Amino acid sequence: MRSSTRLAVTLFVLAALAGPFASVPASARTGSSVASLRPHIVWKPIPFGARRKTQMAAYSKRHYGVWGWRLTSPQVIVEHFTDGTTWQGAWNTFASNARHLGEKPGTCAHFLIDTDGTIYQLVSLDVRCRHVIGINDTAIGIEHVGTNADRILANDRMMRASLQLTLWLRAKFGIENRNVIGHAESLESPFHHELYPSWRCMTHADFNHIEMRQYRDRLRTLSRAKGVPVGPPPAWVDSGC
Repeated sequence: MRSSTRLAVTLFVLAALAGPFASVPASARTGSSVASLRPHIVWKPIPFGARRKTQMAAYSKRHYGVWGWRLTSPQVIVEHFTDGTTWQGAWNTFASNARHLGEKPGTCAHFLIDTDGTIYQLVSLDVRCRHVIGINDTAIGIEHVGTNADRILANDRMMRASLQLTLWLRAKFGIENRNVIGHAESLESPFHHELYPSWRCMTHADFNHIEMRQYRDRLRTLSRAKGVPVGPPPAWVDSGC
């Protein structure tokens, strides 16, 4: 094969691998090009009717000072793991709307990723879910089935699905890479605010700084390959906790 032909073939392959954003500047991206990033998602909704929405609005009033259940212009994506071994068990917990810390609504997440890489969507993206203290009013929640972050990070199918989902959400809502956080990083997010003094320093241990550095590095690589702006590095705040 002549060198010019070989070069043309190489450039074609690289373009195919890079995907639809490879030659599209950030300023020229369209709704259709963002939609092309959307991974396959299985709609598996939990019950979230008028009563639960009212409970979410009342929760928001108590904890954030403003009545509301709608999620508008989300700024943060929070990665979690379920501390369980099946997607059905997690779905059942979220669907039950059981009291958590003495309050309703119960916990939930917008997405649930199974160990085989299947992505389930449980709640509409215009509805707030109770998945992280202090940020529910502006955060999308993604749960990963598992009990250990290292195992989740080592699961290729799960991570491929997770990164594709998170990238699509980043592009859809203009969320910066630095605002993709682990649950354990919530207190240091600039978006964290909690009116209950006794809850202000409460968080969970899933996906800590070390684990999320790995995750954000992978997400940064994928973002650049797809032409999605990454933004500046994380700017953590001192939680005082």
